[in-house]
Amino acid sequence: MKIIRLKEGKERSLLRRHPWIFDGAIAKGGGDAGETVRVEGHDGQFLGWAAFSPSSKIRARVWSFDENERIDASFFIARIELAIRARSLFDIQSDGWRLIHGESDGLPGVVVDRYGDTLVAQFSSCGAERWKGVIVDALLAQTGLTRLYERSDASVRSLEGLPEATGWLAGAGDTAVTITEHDWTLSLDVAQGHKTGFYLDQRDSRHKFAAHARRLRFQRVLNCYCYTGGFTVAALAGGARHVTSIDSSGPAIERAAANVALNGFDASRSTLLDADVNAMLRQYLKDGKTFDAIVLDPPKFAPTITHAERAARAYKDINRLALSILEPGGVLFTYSCSGGISADLFHKIVASAGTDAGVDAYISERLGGAPDHPMTVAFPEGEYLKGLVLVKKPAQSLI
Repeated sequence: MKIIRLKEGKERSLLRRHPWIFDGAIAKGGGDAGETVRVEGHDGQFLGWAAFSPSSKIRARVWSFDENERIDASFFIARIELAIRARSLFDIQSDGWRLIHGESDGLPGVVVDRYGDTLVAQFSSCGAERWKGVIVDALLAQTGLTRLYERSDASVRSLEGLPEATGWLAGAGDTAVTITEHDWTLSLDVAQGHKTGFYLDQRDSRHKFAAHARRLRFQRVLNCYCYTGGFTVAALAGGARHVTSIDSSGPAIERAAANVALNGFDASRSTLLDADVNAMLRQYLKDGKTFDAIVLDPPKFAPTITHAERAARAYKDINRLALSILEPGGVLFTYSCSGGISADLFHKIVASAGTDAGVDAYISERLGGAPDHPMTVAFPEGEYLKGLVLVKKPAQSLI
């Protein structure tokens, strides 16, 4: 068994059971890509069993902090069983949910989503790649499903020295699938869609937005970065009179239109625009067009903390524009899915946007990912999705 030994003082995060070991923390030792290594403190104290990544800044990811645990097929079978069992604790109300959420489920680099009878897996680390076959077999055995599609095409693979990989690992057939979510139906394509095909993490937020639409009787809704129209369907299901949805992806707009039709809504209640969100927000401000509800769910502007400053400017700009065209008393659901933007920083960005727009707003709620995308106390980085529900105050209330 190969060993990596940490520099003095670098043991603290592992003693708190944080699973990442950065290259600068290692005094000596190494291993092959994905190989399990013994991690020791500077004094030889056992700290964990980890998968080694020769190319990544995150040089090792801990599988287990138990010295007596063996990292073998039975280990992965047990971890997957535990993750599946944990999902029974959550009120999901959909046949699309996250089965394995990486580090939060003790499986760094492994993400698995279930869409009806189809599993979609993403292996983003050397350790996950090395044990891929065992993980796939365990997933199929424990779920009883026969279709598993791989979406290991995230950019983080290149940081691990791994090529992109997509395609069927088990079964075959059409990659277009349909799921039920709350009281509506949504279609997606596991081969072509973002992430593993869909944003399952926003499930509860979509339901909440529908409830707001129903209670507040939204008339004019603007859904920015609408992707395949999840929030659009939610708004229409809540009774919104008209929803304008914007995304710069033509295929996503086509899928959004299909989802509006799939749920039986009158097409006249929905306008779908293949356009740049920032440009459209500026045009609406110039034209004096306003909305009584807006969703801002942009893509990841800051994948890491090094991108935070530039991303903060982008988040501030779109939130400033949105608050400017939001009616007094209107509701803004605004999000950041950037790991490099903390919840505290996102709050400050939105507050600054309000100041620049000359408006003030109540924060009525803070939002996060659906519960099947958990974070743990030892791994706060799992909280990548941050959201705020704002209610715009009348202009004279700004002091």
